[in-house]
Amino acid sequence: MAIRALVVVLSAWAGAALAAALGVPVGAGIAGGAALGALAVWLETRAVGVPVERLFWGTLGGFFGLIAGLAVGLAVVSLFPRVEVAGIGLPAFLGAYLGAATALRRRADLEPVSSVLFAAARRGELTKVLDTSAIIDGRVADLCRTGFLEGVLVVPQFVLRELQQIADSSDPLRRNRGKRGFDVLQRLQQLPRVKVEIVDLDVPHVREVDRKLIELARTLGAKVLTTDYNLNRVAELSGVPVLNVNELANALKPVVLPGEVLQVQVLREGKEPGQGVAYLDDGTMVVVDHGRRHVGQTIEVTVTSVLQTSAGRMIFARPREEPRPREEARPREEARPREDEPAAGRPGA
Repeated sequence: MAIRALVVVLSAWAGAALAAALGVPVGAGIAGGAALGALAVWLETRAVGVPVERLFWGTLGGFFGLIAGLAVGLAVVSLFPRVEVAGIGLPAFLGAYLGAATALRRRADLEPVSSVLFAAARRGELTKVLDTSAIIDGRVADLCRTGFLEGVLVVPQFVLRELQQIADSSDPLRRNRGKRGFDVLQRLQQLPRVKVEIVDLDVPHVREVDRKLIELARTLGAKVLTTDYNLNRVAELSGVPVLNVNELANALKPVVLPGEVLQVQVLREGKEPGQGVAYLDDGTMVVVDHGRRHVGQTIEVTVTSVLQTSAGRMIFARPREEPRPREEARPREEARPREDEPAAGRPGA
């Protein structure tokens, strides 16, 4: 951030010096220089997320377009001397734009050359840096076994150290989770579709493991593979691509619509009075209204609504035999006297 601020300040200073040389008000020169510096900083931040392949072909196309535009501009100036700088500048600008745009749009035709020039960068796109949570979770091994994940899985030494600390914990649950993580790594090493690399790369100036993972993935041009929601958000804000196993699992869950009938086993009581809680095979929670009396039973329920949140999906249902709540009965109309009965208080009764 300090370097970017320095770029803006130096640009403003250069604008002031140029304005004094041209006889332009110094304030206008400072504003113009600062604006150009801010534009350069903005372009630099935008270029971080652009693949190097696009940058290369766009720059190369723009360069050749600029040369062609300058040639056209010089021809125009030789024929019409009065156009002066505009006669050269406009064709040069249009040529650079046309060259860059054409090169980017026809990038598919340049694929054979790109595969040779950017082989290392493309290998980085297939590289995933494993987080401790994804290793302990274990579903990454199933994804690799079925072929949904391929390429290189990078496991840094600091992740192994964190896994070792979990495995050496005095808490039995944490200890079992750590041992499970090592078992998952052994399974991954035996799969033919992926290559597991244990690397001794570190980021010494960063202490937190999550930040180390993000910076390492940025350096390798790789993606972070995790199940940690907070790490997912931080990596996205840092401009590092993330593969979240939980998001994939939520995307693959079958769609359930209101009115559908499901067969579930009510396992326990809910938070609200009369509610029961059940789970689908994929782990989705089903809240059953008036399901408390069915705890321990397998019943059919009718879906009433579906709630999708960032943490997952929740289904609300009611027992199938349970009638829908009826509207309150309308107040009965006052009974009218029959024609053959005399009304009380009627004159002449």
